[in-house]
Amino acid sequence: MRILIAEDDLASRTFLAKLLAEFGECDQTVDGIETVEAFIFALNSGRPYDLVCLDIMMPKVDGRRTLQLIREFERQRKTDPGKKARVIIISALGDQHTIQETSQIGCEAYITKPVDTEHMLRIIREMGLIS
Repeated sequence: MRILIAEDDLASRTFLAKLLAEFGECDQTVDGIETVEAFIFALNSGRPYDLVCLDIMMPKVDGRRTLQLIREFERQRKTDPGKKARVIIISALGDQHTIQETSQIGCEAYITKPVDTEHMLRIIREMGLIS
């Protein structure tokens, strides 16, 4: 499995990389621009990401807009629905409006910080990405 961790906080990024490293190759980005660039590069190189862990509050381009751009690029590429990246929003924001908004944009799951590792792994299992 290929995983993209988009998180500007070093401690959070390191935590997620250590947690997910046993399940696949983890790449890391620190802002929305880097995230979109990495996502497009992976698709164009024929090695797309299976999972994107995306923070909402990132510099340059926030997580909402980053998610919109990812989904827009997949639509333009006519990516098969079963092959689209699964996106988990990981954020300190836990208000219902933000959760609903990101769900409408196209994330599969929303996890609030601090991350409960068992909960996160259960979500990834339910997505069929790990057993």
